[in-house]
Amino acid sequence: MDHVDKIVAQWAKERPDLDTAPMALLGRLLRASARSSQATGKTFARFGLNSAAFDVLATLRRSGAPYRLSPGALMDMTMVTSGTMTNRIDQLVKAGLVERIKNPEDGRGFLVALTDKGFDLIDEAVTAHTETQARLASALPEKDQVALTALLKKFLAGLEEKTDAE
Repeated sequence: MDHVDKIVAQWAKERPDLDTAPMALLGRLLRASARSSQATGKTFARFGLNSAAFDVLATLRRSGAPYRLSPGALMDMTMVTSGTMTNRIDQLVKAGLVERIKNPEDGRGFLVALTDKGFDLIDEAVTAHTETQARLASALPEKDQVALTALLKKFLAGLEEKTDAE
């Protein structure tokens, strides 16, 4: 019995009328997410990063050369508000990991660009991150990882459809 099974058993005793199957599914997803976030947070910390800083640097790095994006594009790709993105950029500029440069296509705007220091750091950090993810995923055999990935993709698509309609 895992932690979620104990919760479901308690509800079954107290409220046998409730269908707790969705609670069991979502409870396990939430616990898995929390555990994986803890592990990846430790990996990021080894590089002096948190998940927010990693997210911005990784977004810039995976965007390809010249590794620069507008703040709006960064907001869209990381799904955060303007104020949150401004704060993240400010912190990364202070750390010397990104710089603001004039946008050649819009004289009023700027782009956020990886510095050489930021590029080197995110390359090291993303390598360690993928190693951490592989270690975590190894809790399941590869064929189960493939099956779970397919199921979660299907689940997430349906979940996004239902929540976007609200």
